[in-house]
Amino acid sequence: MNKNALAYMESFYMALADKTRLRVLNLMRDGEVCVCFFTEVLGDSQPKISRHLAYLRNSGLVRARRDGKWMHYSIVEPETDAGKNVLMNALNWLDDQPDLRAEREKYKAVCCSPEMLVQIARTPITFALPYAETEIEAETVDVIETESEPEYEYAGIAHNEIDEFLL
Repeated sequence: MNKNALAYMESFYMALADKTRLRVLNLMRDGEVCVCFFTEVLGDSQPKISRHLAYLRNSGLVRARRDGKWMHYSIVEPETDAGKNVLMNALNWLDDQPDLRAEREKYKAVCCSPEMLVQIARTPITFALPYAETEIEAETVDVIETESEPEYEYAGIAHNEIDEFLL
């Protein structure tokens, strides 16, 4: 038995076993999405969305790309045909739900609206400082997330303990 493959499968299915993560994946099905649009469309807090995105990233289902202050996320297609089929079936099932189709339509309207583009353009760019000159600036500088390869080694922690920690 390939324990690494089994650990990946466990992580993959656990990532799909949450309604918020499914809603996030549903929005990414057509391409890359900035984290600010997730919060706008789904109506959830930025920390909650970020936790779920980190969970998806750690499971290997999404990748993150930084563009200045903004983090953009996109779906990573599984390497195996079986994984691709499961993911595509889940996304197709989500597309059959009227509420989730409405969220995708809302995303398309929000992401291209002039109001949202103005709001994004007016966002302060304190992240561009090479170093913080005062304590106040030090608190506003964003920590840059680094991408790392997900580990699928079984750590001996039950999934319920992980879910309680993350959520």
